[in-house]
Amino acid sequence: MPAETHVEHSPFSRDEVIALVRDQLGEILEIDPDSVELTSAFVDDLGADPMALFEFVEALEGELGERSVGFHIDDEDMQELRTVGDAVDYVMAKLHLVSGADGLA
Repeated sequence: MPAETHVEHSPFSRDEVIALVRDQLGEILEIDPDSVELTSAFVDDLGADPMALFEFVEALEGELGERSVGFHIDDEDMQELRTVGDAVDYVMAKLHLVSGADGLA
């Protein structure tokens, strides 16, 4: 039998995703991650411009792609995400789909 190339990876918990999102936004926007709330709007509350949002998406894909092969944020979907909570919910839904649920969630 061939050896597994990927050890069974545990999906991210919601708390881990929230921490990752806060840390990435803190680093990219040069703000205190603890000031990032789920209700924070990317543009209105955090002052994120389109380049910062692009950088944020790239960072999330890089971090999450290491543990969840195939994780990707669609450009069209990112335009619909207005708050940190929207992004966390989106990531959790995508991770559920990527981690083995064939079909719709």
